Amino acid sequence: MKQQINITADAIVFYRHKQGFKVLLIKRKNEPFKNVYAFPGGFVDQGELVIEACQRELAEETGLSIKTEELKFVNFYDEPQRDPRGRTITFAFTAIIENEVTVKGKDDAETAKWKDIKDLEHLAFDHKTILEDALKMIHSK
Repeated sequence: MKQQINITADAIVFYRHKQGFKVLLIKRKNEPFKNVYAFPGGFVDQGELVIEACQRELAEETGLSIKTEELKFVNFYDEPQRDPRGRTITFAFTAIIENEVTVKGKDDAETAKWKDIKDLEHLAFDHKTILEDALKMIHSK
């Protein structure tokens, strides 16, 4: 039986402040995980590179634009049950920006905001694991 596999891309964007790091999150407007914080991200369109989807979704959901060379690949996440909508493999990219820029929830995002990584409540999907991996990556530099 042939199964449909969805491909998504997520942006884990940090900025450094006096007490550590803040990360950019969106509050999801739709199910699954409606009203739960998640990373900006979404489905890769036909003919689109994964990193381009990451940039597009970030801009669509928060208004923030990040250059390709600023995004670093973290990992892919392919746990078969990670998304209740069906088999979905996500590719995570991270970036560190210098300042806390103003962001605004748009498109699929109810809101967008910078949250201190020490004060994170429940995150949608497997985004807590993705956050931990991204933090390991930026701390190893």
